[in-house]
Amino acid sequence: MQRIWIILAALAGCGAVAMGAYEVHGLSNPAARQIVDAGVRMQGWHALALLGTALWTPRGGRLAHVAAAALVLGMLLFCSAMYSLGIAGVSLGRVAPTGGFLLMLGWLLLGASALRAR
Repeated sequence: MQRIWIILAALAGCGAVAMGAYEVHGLSNPAARQIVDAGVRMQGWHALALLGTALWTPRGGRLAHVAAAALVLGMLLFCSAMYSLGIAGVSLGRVAPTGGFLLMLGWLLLGASALRAR
């Protein structure tokens, strides 16, 4: 499972770079750029968090794996909502806050896994 988290972290990092390039070169509307930038920043930082979590999973156990899953799902939901709003002007309703909650939960679960590790 550790390899899957690392692969997903790499894909998320690559996606953040690609969306950052699109933000700069493909969007002219400053408001749209600002919204997409929020998604790019969150995706980039959480790709790194996912990588760290993946590397921790051998010691962090089940909680670390649940933390990784929360980070992946949170990134997908939050960032897709930001990209949808910034690029197409389409709001996905409660998808962004749900994704944000999952990102926070992922961080808390990561911390809890460290408390439980030997």
